[in-house]
Amino acid sequence: MPAVQLLLLACLVGGVGARTAQFQKANDRSGRCQYTFSVASPSESSCPEQGQAMSAIQELQRESSEQRATLESTKARLSSLEALLHRLTSGQPAGPLETQQGLQSELEALRREREQLETQTRELESAYSNLVRDKSALEEEKRQLQAENEDLARRLESSSQEVASLRRGQCPQAHSSSQDVPSGSREGCGELVWVGEPITLRTAETITGKYGVWMRDPQAAFPYTQETTWRIDTVGTDIRQVFEYDLIRQFTQGYPSKVHVLPRPLESTGAVVYRGSLYFQAAESRTVLRYDLRTEALKAEKEIPGAGYHGQFPYSWGGYTDIDLAVDEIGLWVIYSTEAAKGAIVLSKLNPETLELEQTWETNIRKQSVANAFIICGTLYTVSSYSSPDATVNFAYDTGTGSSKALTVPFKNRYKYSSMIDYNPLERKLFAWDNFNMVSYDIKLSRM
Repeated sequence: MPAVQLLLLACLVGGVGARTAQFQKANDRSGRCQYTFSVASPSESSCPEQGQAMSAIQELQRESSEQRATLESTKARLSSLEALLHRLTSGQPAGPLETQQGLQSELEALRREREQLETQTRELESAYSNLVRDKSALEEEKRQLQAENEDLARRLESSSQEVASLRRGQCPQAHSSSQDVPSGSREGCGELVWVGEPITLRTAETITGKYGVWMRDPQAAFPYTQETTWRIDTVGTDIRQVFEYDLIRQFTQGYPSKVHVLPRPLESTGAVVYRGSLYFQAAESRTVLRYDLRTEALKAEKEIPGAGYHGQFPYSWGGYTDIDLAVDEIGLWVIYSTEAAKGAIVLSKLNPETLELEQTWETNIRKQSVANAFIICGTLYTVSSYSSPDATVNFAYDTGTGSSKALTVPFKNRYKYSSMIDYNPLERKLFAWDNFNMVSYDIKLSRM
């Protein structure tokens, strides 16, 4: 082995594991020059056998190879880093997307974004504080407005009652030898002599609207107006929804502004709206309820003594129409029958606040023989048929005289199933529900 290679091997072995090596040069017995070196084992106290020695040499070679690989990897990484550093410091591009200027620009952009975010955070915190203050102020203003609205509503209701009282005091009362006529305005009143052709305003969309009732308040109370319309579809077993429309246009187009859910279900098509309240018959009972539409609360209830209900004394078309409420120029009425009256129509005037019966009349008109009934100027009118296209208003009962008479005023059932007919004294029209269709009729009264 050449001397240089031996020196390199000695250096290599000496460097591996930091072992101590001894190197010697001498002639052997034949006179040839011989180089020798020795390395002390770091862990063995005596020399191993020949096989063990070979294993030790192989282990040393593996360690040497690993060390060389590690060294080459480190050199390569160091060279790469040195080249990158040289390019960065000399202004040369470091890669396709990464330059020194780009890095500095990106750093500056990040700093600016951070400053903007911090500024926006401060602005948002300030805006949030302002919103909290504004919310508190608006809530206080809302409470004040609600209090003012309630006060205004009380004043308007009081004024309406005063006006009604003045009207009752100014209007004459008719008298008969046997009964008193209830007080109220009879201005423009007379006997019904003509009913016009039905005008269709709206058609129900679903089967629940085959029967129903629609109404306007003839004495609208704040916040309602003469245009406000209410509608109830009455097909079903748990009828509670009352659709409210602020404008007539909304009613005809089918877009309710509000839907009331009654605390108790109603029955049939006899409901009315009067002075801001909905009056209706509670399901499967002879009880009449007053529901305040503004406060959405029940204000009064009254059981009608002896009144038939849930199919005992309905109109001829059925539908549990035993108890039918009505409104005219005089006030609020209830139309029904009793066992004592043997199925004849009984008519009572109700107090609109308490629902107490103020006065009662018993007619000689059998309730199940007529299709429907309504009241105009204190006179009860009945309709002969709910399905005939050419029906008539066939009877009239005058509460002023306590007498009835037959009539033959033509009445058209255009859609051949009228389940509700009511009179609106403000508009001087009949409102009806005819086989899914909400219709109205113009009328004419004779002069008193």
